[in-house]
Amino acid sequence: MKEHHHIHSAECRYSCDIHGREHPYSCEVCNMGFRDKSCLTKHQCNHSGELPYSCAVCNKGFSHRGNLITHQHVHSGERPYVCGVCNRAFSHKRSLIRHKRIHSGEIPFSCAVCSKGFTLRCSLISHLRIHSGERPYACRVCNKIFSRQDYLIFHQRVHSGERPYTCTVCNKRFSQQGTLTKHERIHNGERPYTCTVCNKVFSQKHSLILHQHIHSGERPYACTVCNKAFNNKYTLKIHQLIHSGERPYVCGVCNKAFSAKSNLIRHKRVHSGKIPYSCAVCNKGFSRRGNLILHQHIHSCERSYACAVCNKRFSQQGTLTKHERLHSGERPYACTVCNKVFSNKYSLTLHQRIHSGERPYTCASCNKSFTQKIRLIKHQNIHKG
Repeated sequence: MKEHHHIHSAECRYSCDIHGREHPYSCEVCNMGFRDKSCLTKHQCNHSGELPYSCAVCNKGFSHRGNLITHQHVHSGERPYVCGVCNRAFSHKRSLIRHKRIHSGEIPFSCAVCSKGFTLRCSLISHLRIHSGERPYACRVCNKIFSRQDYLIFHQRVHSGERPYTCTVCNKRFSQQGTLTKHERIHNGERPYTCTVCNKVFSQKHSLILHQHIHSGERPYACTVCNKAFNNKYTLKIHQLIHSGERPYVCGVCNKAFSAKSNLIRHKRVHSGKIPYSCAVCNKGFSRRGNLILHQHIHSCERSYACAVCNKRFSQQGTLTKHERLHSGERPYACTVCNKVFSNKYSLTLHQRIHSGERPYTCASCNKSFTQKIRLIKHQNIHKG
């Protein structure tokens, strides 16, 4: 009964935060107000670091009992709440209620300042802090501040190295439940997001949004140096490193530097020999997910991207973009040493090894090194006979 009462207490607190009604209990640290004393007491655990509830399986501590109960489902794997539309299962009823809004399109919460709508009350509360600038949650290690408690929890795993969510298929571990859910779609093939224009399906909502820019032609992110436009912010960020020459991610084995963390992760597979992605049709393995997707088009014969000049069709937008440079003559990649220009980044990378002398591919039999992987593969045939 006491736990049930907290549900209504929390509702009152959120309602006060949104509508500005009376909340007489104030936190001495961040001045955040609460409707009742029990909510204030729970909140103060965020600042004190007190974790009175611990998991009997892994001894992980929690500030709230509800968070402990949620965590225990990680060990039990229990998911008793099932969506009647897509049969997706959840460990908590509230998670199912939130999920159903994907199918119904319901957006029950709206911002009084900008009228933006939200499916979750907590998302509205976090959004309101954009207007107020409030960031009440601070990391005790590096003092970085956050507008949401879950952002702080995710951030703290950077310091602790904790990865509490494990894939039941390949045992890969993740720091966030959402990241695990996205990863599991690699194994189960689930693609819940569908394009309303061409009916193409995607495993992630972000991928659907990027895909929709193909139909709209929208490229909202422009480079301030060369005015080149991109359909997503991350691609723009990576592009800008071409102008700055910055390569902050360095391989610990061969000291090769990269402009993006994802490129470093892929490169490390050259040394480890790890091939995490395999084709469900022919079992061929790949070190990069993008190469697997490209390979799968061989089986499906799908080529949805067409050149406007010669009508040649391609299975990927990136391949079409490279092809179009044959017609336009565009060479956006320039060597910082000799200013020679190239139409694609890979050709520039190979060229730069002339100046650096880098030979990242080494034969395990005779230690001879090469600038390109294909040359290493050809060389290894000498040892195989």
